[in-house]
Amino acid sequence: MGIPVIYEDASLIAIDKPAGVVVNRAENVQQDTIQDWAEEKLKIKSENLPAGEAGLKVGQEDFYKRAGIVHRLDKETSGILLIAKNPEVFLQLQLQFQNRTVTKKYQTLVHGLVKPPEGLINVPLGRLPWDRKKFGALVSGRPAETSYKVISYYQYHNQQYSFLEVTPHTGRTHQIRIHLKYLGHTVVGDMLYAGRKIYQEDLQFCSRLFLHAVYLSFQHPVTFKMIEINCKLSIPLQSVLNNIYPSQSELLRV
Repeated sequence: MGIPVIYEDASLIAIDKPAGVVVNRAENVQQDTIQDWAEEKLKIKSENLPAGEAGLKVGQEDFYKRAGIVHRLDKETSGILLIAKNPEVFLQLQLQFQNRTVTKKYQTLVHGLVKPPEGLINVPLGRLPWDRKKFGALVSGRPAETSYKVISYYQYHNQQYSFLEVTPHTGRTHQIRIHLKYLGHTVVGDMLYAGRKIYQEDLQFCSRLFLHAVYLSFQHPVTFKMIEINCKLSIPLQSVLNNIYPSQSELLRV
């Protein structure tokens, strides 16, 4: 599948997940997934699961069922994805995600001028009762927090855009996309949440969802050292920024 490896040691591996590739297998997924790739590369096969429930350690079954994949990224999102090589490392990394001691940062391009240039979005999210394929801001939803910082403003064909660094402090499905939409600034190339008309206009200069996981930091489960992993924007996303124009007006500068 040509999956780029950006970090690897005896305990874990970090890849740059391409956009358009599903992370885990499902009944409705026909294409090859990151799970298929991980099973082949790391020889993590579900049939290797120890026989008998009594022989399973905590987290071991999930390790085999997920092929060591610790967390998730949406199909359309690219960037850093962690895969553990054994059940013990898998469990320890998952605990760090659950305890929110892992720092994740994304870069994204959104519609409009995001003001103020820094902020925290604290809005509960949940699956929409009237459209089960989508999630949204709901009073009855689960707590969700996302902080953002404007890197720069852009303009293209009389439209304004903001290039952001975004840090999710929780891990809800579609969290970044929904929180930014809640502010009134949908992600460029977001077919699901931007609406058909805006999505079709976005395709004129951006062929995919502009959302990329650029940074991840965590404590190594074996050495206990802090690991920092960086992953630059893919060439297609960097080309989008190269082909639009930084805003020249003093009023638009951060």
